[in-house]
Amino acid sequence: MSTPAPRLAPGTYKFTVKSIEQAVSLIREKLGPTARVLSVRSVEATGLKKLFNSPKLEVIAQIDAPSAESLAASHTPLAAVSSEPALPPSAPAPSPASRNRLEPLSPTLGLSGLLRRSGITESALTRLQAGANWNELNTLPLHRALAETSRLLRTQVEARPSRAPLSRAAFLGAPGVGRTTALCKWLAQEVMRRARLGHVVSVEFDRPNSLGPLPVFAEAMGVPLAHFPCETGPAVPNGFVYFDLPGLSPRRPADNAPLAAFLDRERIAERVLVLNAAYDRASLRDAYAAGRDLGATHLVFTHLDEVPQWGKLWDYLFDESLEPLFLGTGPSLTGDCEEDVPGAIVRRTLPEDHN
Repeated sequence: MSTPAPRLAPGTYKFTVKSIEQAVSLIREKLGPTARVLSVRSVEATGLKKLFNSPKLEVIAQIDAPSAESLAASHTPLAAVSSEPALPPSAPAPSPASRNRLEPLSPTLGLSGLLRRSGITESALTRLQAGANWNELNTLPLHRALAETSRLLRTQVEARPSRAPLSRAAFLGAPGVGRTTALCKWLAQEVMRRARLGHVVSVEFDRPNSLGPLPVFAEAMGVPLAHFPCETGPAVPNGFVYFDLPGLSPRRPADNAPLAAFLDRERIAERVLVLNAAYDRASLRDAYAAGRDLGATHLVFTHLDEVPQWGKLWDYLFDESLEPLFLGTGPSLTGDCEEDVPGAIVRRTLPEDHN
């Protein structure tokens, strides 16, 4: 059985970390539950390193004097947990000059500030702050408050009514979002994990629909690929039918009329909207609105391997009209598919306390 790492002596300490999760872990394991965060700021690399390295967080925290029983405990030097030099244990709070021009901790930085730095949007934060337990969360030690917040976010998303598994669904999305790749990922899950049978229908209107890897992949999976016009009912009892449609237009709703007419005429009630999570927020909102206009029922995010912060996705998960189907976390057609959407975003946004 391993011996718990000794806590640092009372005093003020500065350290640099890569993420909020790492900061919370350091505070909990090295500084203890009584530590107070004095300042947090984002520190970007300089020169060419700025192009390849993500911003880091510089944290200043203070440990109050421990109880008499813990004064005799041994302590680990700060060098064991950080490359930053430790302030002497007896040193007072750092002056503005010794803080390297750090911004002082504002009254709202605490939990709200760290949530903002995790990428959570103002609308998602406002939703949390409107909850009855927000004031209680702010009285908890920081690592526990963040863990409880992650549970609260996940609970809100998972409270939506569950839907039946997909069986007859069209995959919708703007050109370039990875719509066909998302369909291939879903086919792999259906065939390889769930041992389901079915076929795929490719549809074109007045503009060509590039099939990309779909023909070869469908053949490898043993999934028939038909080209519309063709029979769009199930080919086998209880089999799935998935439709690969041309790209939708996020900014010209009139261009989506053929898509809407086809979906209604073929009575395709399940409509999976595929969004590229690497797009800026304005482009995401436009594509999302276009998908909603087409009656989207499910949601897929792609290119998560290109997105350093996933917090912006919470806004879309709160919409109970669309059920999150999966996250595309890489280019593989048979993998990189995360179906526990709220759980994956929690793990990339906030730490979960398993104690």
